[in-house]
Amino acid sequence: MSSTIETVLHETRVFPPSAEFIRQANVSGMEAYRKMRAEAEQDLEGFWARLARENLAWHKPFTKVLDESKAPFYRWFYDGELNASYNCLDRHLATQPEKVAIIFEADDGSVTKVSYKALYHQVCRLANALRHHGIKPGDRVLIYMPMSIHVIVAMQACARIGATHSVVFGGFSAKSLQERIIDAGATEVITADGQFRGGREIPLKPVVDEAFAMGGCEHVRNVIVYRRTGTPVPMNSPRDKWWDDVIKGQPDACEPTWVNAEHPLFILYTSGSTGKPKGVQHSTGGYLLGCTLTMQWVFDNKPSDVFWCTADVGWVTGHSYIAYGPLSCGTTVVMFEGIPTYPDAGRFWKMIQDHRVNVFYTAPTAIRSLIKAGGDLPKKYDLSSLRILGTVGEPINPEAWMWYHTTVGRERCPIVDTWWQTETGSILITPLPGAIPTKPGSATLPLPGIFADIVDETGQSVGRGKGGILVIRRPWPSMIRTIWGDPERYKKTYYPADFQGKLYLAGDGASTDEEGYFRIVGRIDDVLNVSGHRLGTMEVESALVANSKLVAEAAVVGRPDELTGEAVVAFVVLKGVRPSGEEAKKLARELRDWVAKEIGPIAKPKEIRFGDNLPKTRSGKIMRRLLRSIARGEDITQDVSTLENPAILEQLKQTS
Repeated sequence: MSSTIETVLHETRVFPPSAEFIRQANVSGMEAYRKMRAEAEQDLEGFWARLARENLAWHKPFTKVLDESKAPFYRWFYDGELNASYNCLDRHLATQPEKVAIIFEADDGSVTKVSYKALYHQVCRLANALRHHGIKPGDRVLIYMPMSIHVIVAMQACARIGATHSVVFGGFSAKSLQERIIDAGATEVITADGQFRGGREIPLKPVVDEAFAMGGCEHVRNVIVYRRTGTPVPMNSPRDKWWDDVIKGQPDACEPTWVNAEHPLFILYTSGSTGKPKGVQHSTGGYLLGCTLTMQWVFDNKPSDVFWCTADVGWVTGHSYIAYGPLSCGTTVVMFEGIPTYPDAGRFWKMIQDHRVNVFYTAPTAIRSLIKAGGDLPKKYDLSSLRILGTVGEPINPEAWMWYHTTVGRERCPIVDTWWQTETGSILITPLPGAIPTKPGSATLPLPGIFADIVDETGQSVGRGKGGILVIRRPWPSMIRTIWGDPERYKKTYYPADFQGKLYLAGDGASTDEEGYFRIVGRIDDVLNVSGHRLGTMEVESALVANSKLVAEAAVVGRPDELTGEAVVAFVVLKGVRPSGEEAKKLARELRDWVAKEIGPIAKPKEIRFGDNLPKTRSGKIMRRLLRSIARGEDITQDVSTLENPAILEQLKQTS
């Protein structure tokens, strides 16, 4: 079988950064970008060492840079000592103590602002309380909280005393929570009574109690409960304690615990994992360096910026670009408790207007849902403060990219289409806004110091203009260190023997064009083999969504087919009402012909099913594995507790 993925999308539109933007950019022009890349190519260790010394505050300076002796268990800056919380808070106290660190907008629209000095004091009080509870460096603390200033306080307090935190997204079920408490060996849990989303109250503490009732969590000594909703919840004394009670009387200063650069800062369990949860473990020094540098390079961070990443802190994007990266740079960051369509679909645009947001970073799924909810709505708001737009989480189809560019960015804001993963820690492939011309739907080029390549199944480069398997050839500081408690699984998953254990396997398919620009075409298991042609599902999805008159959103999966090997099955959300009967058949024919015209007959969906929506997690991620089960006519046995809209599954089971 050929391991080359055929790339069928040919994007000719190119958008260079404006001369005005280049002039003020932290990385100014292609020559500056090439110079940085050349420095890394000539002396990789020297490159990262220089940046680590210039951008982080070290308690004990490192003298060793990269240890490859136990590859693929790489170590960076491994004889140096630092503290992540010190880097995010203390070092700003002398220069800007009263600067706003976090602007928090609650679901109901109320706004709370906290300065760097006030945030420091809150973190210190909780850190002292955790020490009082007997939490030592290396102990694991599980955090199950809503979006709030308090969740950042909890994460930073753990980092301050050298505890390893594991944040679990507030939409996960009791079973998911129990598995993660057990796997991490957590001795403390920090949660809240509940949270608000879209005008609804969602319980959290009762879910924690349910997780404990399942057994196996006996090693948890304390549960700290932040009072968010005020709804009464059972408190199991002496285990359960109110947040306000545990911090009462605690000093508002706390000496940081200096840890080795390789000390585990956090464990984050990847969503959608089946069987045993997969805990991605990150270091302190290398991870913090990746977040700090990408804030400066990719988001062109300026002292006056108001930065808004719409992710939940339960995901890696929220860790890197809310909890750590922006605070390390001394930036003002926006946090949001609610959803983009409540109380109406103008919520994001109103928040950008009200808080004068300069850099806006969100997911293609959110962009597509906002197009569907009101494509002209952004025009009603003053978005003139925006200077950079970003996307994260999945490839963005070119038509959604163009809408983002013209309607939200008013054709003056560079779009950074960022490729990275939970495992990479920080952004690896993306346009630098003041240097690299952008192309709709392309993540463009790797950052300096990142050696990305596309290979076949033997690990050989496929060359420009072709597709294959995305790999990273050299280690980088913010990379995953291991899978918590399962080093063999780490090696097998990310450094497989097929590649002699030397190439990091991203698990994504990708292609490059003649200029070396990367286009991510979806997970390797989202690559379809239709009559011997390997097609990325994202390309078929992009073709469908390019029919902007009809289609709001689409997800494509494969199912076994006797004739072609695999058949393309498309799940489509239309801009109008969901059709049925003859009208559905007519529209399905029309869209099949459309895809044939856009890509070629080989990519025509064998089947199209229409729905009012697609199955999504509460963070907005499309659950393609559920769609694969539906397409194949299989019973759904997977956990659907994280779905925002489980009822949609029954609707999508109906064939048109």
